[in-house]
Parts: sequence; C-alpha cells; structure tokens
Amino acid sequence: MTLPNVLEPNLDGAKRTLPTSRLETPDMSAFQAPKIAGCLQELENLLTQCRVALLMGAGCSKCAGLPLMFELTNIVKQNLSACSLDVLDAVLEGFDGSTKCTIEDFMSEIVDLIAIAERRRLRTAASPTVEVAGRSFTSEMLGTALDDIKREIAKTIVTPGTSRKIDTHRHFIRTLHGTLRSGRTSTFPHAIDYFTLNYDTLIEDALSLERIPTIDGFQGGATGWWDVDLYQDASASARVYKLHGSVDWCLCDDDVLPRRIRDGVAVASRKDHLMIWPAATKYRETQRDPYAQLVSLMRRALRPDATEIVVCICGYAFGDEHINFELDRALRESNGRLTFVVFTSDDSPNGQLKLWHDDPQLSQRVRIHAKRGFFHASAAYVTEHDLQWWKFEVLTHILAGHR
Repeated sequence: MTLPNVLEPNLDGAKRTLPTSRLETPDMSAFQAPKIAGCLQELENLLTQCRVALLMGAGCSKCAGLPLMFELTNIVKQNLSACSLDVLDAVLEGFDGSTKCTIEDFMSEIVDLIAIAERRRLRTAASPTVEVAGRSFTSEMLGTALDDIKREIAKTIVTPGTSRKIDTHRHFIRTLHGTLRSGRTSTFPHAIDYFTLNYDTLIEDALSLERIPTIDGFQGGATGWWDVDLYQDASASARVYKLHGSVDWCLCDDDVLPRRIRDGVAVASRKDHLMIWPAATKYRETQRDPYAQLVSLMRRALRPDATEIVVCICGYAFGDEHINFELDRALRESNGRLTFVVFTSDDSPNGQLKLWHDDPQLSQRVRIHAKRGFFHASAAYVTEHDLQWWKFEVLTHILAGHR
C-alpha cells in the first residue's frame, strides 16, 4: 500500500511534506478485537502525552533483511578461517543443549576466556592458556578468533552491492517525529531517545533520510570523531545511543575512543579496530569508554525529574544481563514516572518480564504486549490468535493508525 504524506514542522515552524514510501501491509485482523483496540488506544495516549524513548534490539532489523542474532552463528561459521572456527566450535560445545544462545553469547564467552588466558600470561604461568572442550588456546588465538567473528558480522551487515530495506524504519521515524496518528499531531517536549543494541546503522540512516536533527555522539559527518558532550545539545530532535557499538566504529592509531569511518576509506588502525561489543556479561567492558559513557547517559535519560517517560522496548529478547540490570534499576528508582511498553514474541510474560509482572511494586509500570495477549498488573487479555505487534513492521503500522 502507499502510505499518505505527512506534515512535519521544521525548526522554523513551517510545514514540509515528507515523501511517501511503499510498504507491504501485514495482516492486522487480530487487532480488531475490542479489548485489543482498547489497548492500542491506551498506547496512543501514552505516546502522545509523555516523553518517549525506544530500546531496540535485533528484531527491529529483521524486516530490513538482516539476520537475527541466533541466525548470525551459521553465517559466521561458514566464512571463518580454520583456526578461528576451531575456537568457535570449542565454545559452542560448552553451550550444548541450550536453545537460547546467540553469537553474542559466544563472543562474550571468548572475551571472558581471553581475560583468563591474558591474566595467566601476565603472571608468567607455566601454561598461559585456557582449556575449552579439551582444546588449548592462547589469548592471541582467542583474540584472533574474536576479531574474525566481528569482521564476519560486519560483512554480513554491510554487504557490498546489497540494498537494505529501510522503508519501514523511515515510516517509523516519520510517524514518531511527524504525526503519531492520522490527523493528530504528536507533541513531544523533548528529543526522542533511541537506545539501540544493533550494530547496523538503520536508525541513523532513517533519521537522516527523514531530515531529523540527530545527535549520535560524533562530530563531523560520515567520517567523524567521538564527542560525548554533543548529547547535551538541547536543539536535537533525536538522540541515538549505540549501546553495543557499530559496524562503522573503529579505533585508529593510538585512539581510545571510536572514530566513524566512511566505508572505503583506508586508515591505519589497530588489529582489534572494529568496535562492536557482544552482550555485555563481563565487567571489564562496562568500565571503558565509550561504553561506560553511553550507559551513564542511558541511566540519566531513564530517570526523569518531573516528566513522565515511556520506553518502548521492541525487538529485544532480554538476553543482555547488563541492560536488564539497568532497566530494572531505572524502573525501581523512577518514583513512578517511568513506564515500559514491551512488545515480545513470547506467548505471555517470561523471564525478566515475568519478574516485573509478578512484582506488585513494578507491575503497574510495565505494559506487556505478548504474542497471545496483553498483560498489565492485574489486567490481562488472552487470545488464541497470534498478535504480531512484536514485529517491527506491524508495530509501525499500529503506531501509524493502519489497522
């Protein structure tokens, strides 16, 4: 279907017409039930009356043609060198029987193993290696494997000659920053914060294509340098926080903070120059910048002083314990001014969501849109039909009022 043009105010107050795009229309029939329609009306009210932030995981990039995290494992394995594949296969054996692991878990495991091997090396141990599945690896071997895995992930995300389908992201951005519903102008008193766990650049690209003034922590343009003070600029309409790094971030020369390098620009860089971080289950990375700076900024943003803030969580399976900790801590310290609106592919609240849902002190502040129903404190509506609001393209249509 062709979506209608929408009008968005420029900084000078003038209206401009945003271009149309063509999107496939998902099946929205399951959302016609009166109780579900009521849930969506409440969602609209929240997003039009409160400050808004987004926490976005890999599921939000699936509609653009990118694989989910667990799908990346097979893609990476097909292209690794024999030595690096040996490391990955050994790590995989340690997760035998698990059904919820992703390439990020395996990368985190390798990071932890590197720390152990490096500590033994620095203490001049007789055998400065680690044993994994009966095989012995040095810190150098593990580090090379980790670098190779990162490079293969980057190649998958940024495949030369491949066009990513960005229409859904553009329409999502257009809806939030233009009109939230047809005929009703959204009024956000603050910039919209985008906390993304994805290595890709879809959100930044969509914001730029829609001409939304955005801060992402970099001075310059396609090639830039990190400047955390930029996040203090109150004139931006959007702020992007890449909590797991990005495929276009790297370390050059003696840098300790990232550069953003345009694809095809050759620069002298470190061996481990690509700055993407797996699900942060280790202590060391949380103490380093820019990761520590980004987490600090997220903490500040999720603790509103006098305003209500709604955080929409989509495409995220709650697999990062550090992120879960920060979300839980923010919810408990928000004095009732923070609400999570979560979209999940689980049939009902599970894992971290169940912990929040079962906690009488928190359940009022967590609205769970699950595959088989809606759950909010003591209110619950269960359906036999799949509610695919956890899909980014479906959520985009819902927010735009197309249902």
